[in-house]
Amino acid sequence: MPSASLNGRALLNVTGEDAESFLQNLITTDLDTLERGDLRPGTLLSPQGKILFEFLISRNGDGFRLDTLQTSADDLLKRLTLYKLRAKVQIAVDSESLVRVSWKSESSTSDVDSTARDRRFPDVLNVRRHYGGKQPPGGDESTWTVLRIAHGVAEAPYDYALGDAFPHDVNLDQTGGVSFKKGCFVGQEVVSRMQHRGTARKRILVASGTSDLPATGAAITANGREIGTLGSVAGKAGLALVRIDRVKDAMDGDTPILAGEIAIHLAIPPEHRFTFPEATQEA
Repeated sequence: MPSASLNGRALLNVTGEDAESFLQNLITTDLDTLERGDLRPGTLLSPQGKILFEFLISRNGDGFRLDTLQTSADDLLKRLTLYKLRAKVQIAVDSESLVRVSWKSESSTSDVDSTARDRRFPDVLNVRRHYGGKQPPGGDESTWTVLRIAHGVAEAPYDYALGDAFPHDVNLDQTGGVSFKKGCFVGQEVVSRMQHRGTARKRILVASGTSDLPATGAAITANGREIGTLGSVAGKAGLALVRIDRVKDAMDGDTPILAGEIAIHLAIPPEHRFTFPEATQEA
């Protein structure tokens, strides 16, 4: 069973009789569809629809656990507290909790909510997050990066900058991280309009290089024009946040796409449902 201990994570525990309604009215995830033992991605957006905070949310007893970046945890706590008003909610940060991830395991979800299945990945992989307690040591975190890349699962700050991306840009509409059926949430009008008009121009794609890729942050270009940025990297594979219309134009014109100086192929992640746009029309 492959596993990895994850560094730089913190947990926010949201409890109280109003915890579910409080979060449901703020975040992009639909908590009505979040089953006990499952974990889904979520975000808190700006009113303009940009991702301010990302997290993985799961049920924990009568409340919720938000697994987020340690560097963002205190700011997320402050932001949620601003929205709290008179809601009967308690929010606490646990920056010391251990987080481990495993996959290809035959184990089932823990009865005490210390384990949750990561629904960003196919069921066959049985990817699970393990929280707290005395956990067995996990492997190198690079193995987790390889798995994320293979399935197009983007995470800040490696694949995009917080405050600078819409949920569609990082494929949260594909992985259950944003709902278009629930009621209002912060930034909902903007992301719903992008969904219904089909105006998402940027996407996370899987990059495959002819040799080892350059470091995270390298420019991706076609015909000398920048079309995106390289994110997480593992050898010849990586994730890329790119303008998919410009990627399609390059592919249709047999124009080489480069990450730094390395030729790459860009593909839609497996299990994702979006497509490349139609070829642009000349004026």
